[in-house]
Amino acid sequence: MRINRNNTQALIIDFQERLYPFIQENEKLTKNVIRLIKGLKVLGIDMVITEQYSKGLGHTITEISEAIENYNYIEKDTFSCCGSIEVCDKLKSTGKKNVIVIGIESHVCVLQTTIDLIAMGFQPVLIEDCVSSRNLNDKQIAIERMRQEGAIVSTYESILFELCEISGNDMFKAISKIVK
Repeated sequence: MRINRNNTQALIIDFQERLYPFIQENEKLTKNVIRLIKGLKVLGIDMVITEQYSKGLGHTITEISEAIENYNYIEKDTFSCCGSIEVCDKLKSTGKKNVIVIGIESHVCVLQTTIDLIAMGFQPVLIEDCVSSRNLNDKQIAIERMRQEGAIVSTYESILFELCEISGNDMFKAISKIVK
């Protein structure tokens, strides 16, 4: 199945200040997420941003919230983003089936959200190099489970070029600069 721009939105899950320092390979993760967000903006992909209990875990890390620019998050208290009526309503309101999923932690909020998105009729597209956990084994097992449940697994560069579709235009040139 090809993933196209017109039927795709993104969900950015819980990249929060107090948990982030403990996430494996967080510096590489930050760079990948920022590149993906910049590319999604070039492509005009709608983004939903969540924060889990921000009073305790803080807000989205500065680097990511600045990359988003019009940073407006939805607070949640359930591990799955789909436990939030506001998140579900926002995702459903677009009429778009594909949901690019990135965030932390892979084996908790990302996993539960992905499973619930499938149950709701969405097609999650998990961006493997834009998710992580405190323990890399937890990440790997979670990715395997999400794939078994029906999620499509991709990387940030692959999904950006798939959404771009053709070369030689301004979007392609902008995406090429972002991924270099």
